[in-house]
Amino acid sequence: MTQALGVEVPETWPPPLYDQDAIQYTLRGLEAHPADADWGFYYLARRDGAHSLLVGAGGFKGAPDAEGTVEVGYSVLPEHQRQGYATEAVGGWVRFAFESERVARVIAHTLASLGPSIRVLERTGFRYAGLGEDPNAPLGEQVVRYELPRPWDR
Repeated sequence: MTQALGVEVPETWPPPLYDQDAIQYTLRGLEAHPADADWGFYYLARRDGAHSLLVGAGGFKGAPDAEGTVEVGYSVLPEHQRQGYATEAVGGWVRFAFESERVARVIAHTLASLGPSIRVLERTGFRYAGLGEDPNAPLGEQVVRYELPRPWDR
């Protein structure tokens, strides 16, 4: 990955919850819908001059559905959390999503125990929308859903 992306991959890679299932989900989506690659996952890198360091991953869990809903997800390495990377990335993905007339709403699911993740969503305008679902959530963890409807004015 280091050569393909031109970034340093920390020994602590991958970030929490970005496991083989998530990687395979992304690859299956790209294979099935190559024209929707923009609605896929991205790697987050911190650039310091000529040096780039991988700090996280995230993006969309596919293209907008028939109702105009698209979902974002993200994960940042623990040593790089609380530095604004997720907030900047989520804000960028939301701006990108609402540039498309296909998008009526952006949603996100997170774990109720992940306060920093919830703060990222709230900082980017998302509002609590109730309990969520994620069949891959850790056993015993409650999933919550946040959403941001159009129009978004940030």
